[in-house]
Amino acid sequence: MKRIFLKLSVLTIMLIGLPMAGIILAGFPVSRYLEFPPESKYVLHAPFSWLVFSAYAVFIVLVTLPLIIKGVSSSRQDKTRGSPASNFPWWGWVGVTTGIVAWLFAWSRFPWFASFQPHTFTPLWLSFILVINALCHRRTGRCMMVDRTRFFLLLFPISALFWWFFEYLNRFVQNWSYTGVHYSSFEYFCYATISFSTVLPAVLGTQEWIVSLFWVQHGFTNNRSLKLSLPRVSSWIVLAISGIGLACIGVWPDYLFSLLWISPLLIIVSLQHLMGESHVLSDIGNGDWRLVVASASAALFCGLFWEMWNYYSLAKWQYSVPFVGRFHVFEMPILGYAGYLPFGLECAIIGMILEAVMKNPKES
Repeated sequence: MKRIFLKLSVLTIMLIGLPMAGIILAGFPVSRYLEFPPESKYVLHAPFSWLVFSAYAVFIVLVTLPLIIKGVSSSRQDKTRGSPASNFPWWGWVGVTTGIVAWLFAWSRFPWFASFQPHTFTPLWLSFILVINALCHRRTGRCMMVDRTRFFLLLFPISALFWWFFEYLNRFVQNWSYTGVHYSSFEYFCYATISFSTVLPAVLGTQEWIVSLFWVQHGFTNNRSLKLSLPRVSSWIVLAISGIGLACIGVWPDYLFSLLWISPLLIIVSLQHLMGESHVLSDIGNGDWRLVVASASAALFCGLFWEMWNYYSLAKWQYSVPFVGRFHVFEMPILGYAGYLPFGLECAIIGMILEAVMKNPKES
């Protein structure tokens, strides 16, 4: 337990303290970064740049295309379609029904529903969580909600805390903002926390389903290995660079905004490597890419639903991303979807830490 506490304490101190220290040293007014609810816009983002857009696009393609090709090739060999382990459970159909109803209300503007209109996010995602667990149960005969109920329920409060960190980091780059409704500070905190509590159950439930699919199991079990047995000094260097980047994220938000998604992953993996522990990237050293591919794919899959359901909702978020803010798919610029890939790995890390604590609380 002490090791878990140490890792999370260092991560928390770095995520909260370094961005604030950076803007204080730069002489920026602290009060605007602590505004709550966050409504003022004070970051003037750089305009679209074909050069930067192209560079990001090439990098994303180079990283993901080999995995996409491998996944498509594996899916074509799937001979198990139509062979579920069990029937689609009744509670899955409840999720389908409530999801359709919540979707209708989210995108409609019935006068009699006006007071409830801003609160459709949570019913939509509770329905999604039911359905994704039902899909996993149908395919494997097991699912997180039924077979690991305590773990599943603990994900909700942990998820709320987890996403509040990203909301805090966004204060320094302002890549997204909320619109459509206005609440007092207390109301905003309560409603937002309830909504944020669905993030980890949705992503990790989707991960459990995706990792059971044929194209993942057979396409990424014995894949090309990527050795990550780096010396300890390399982990210290990555940790230091990540920390410096976080300290500067509010000073140069146009150039460092992507660190919002990347730095937490690099920090926790570096800490785990320094402590001699396995981490979310460990298996790829043996050619097993299932966890990485399933986690990243799960977040991207959920991301498509997040952005789609957000598009016509009353209470919604909008994006302002420097250099690449064109070619939107719903509200999100198309290259912005790449941020879901490291986010999926970060969700997986939280799930792994929670599992370790629940399994061996004294040894964690």
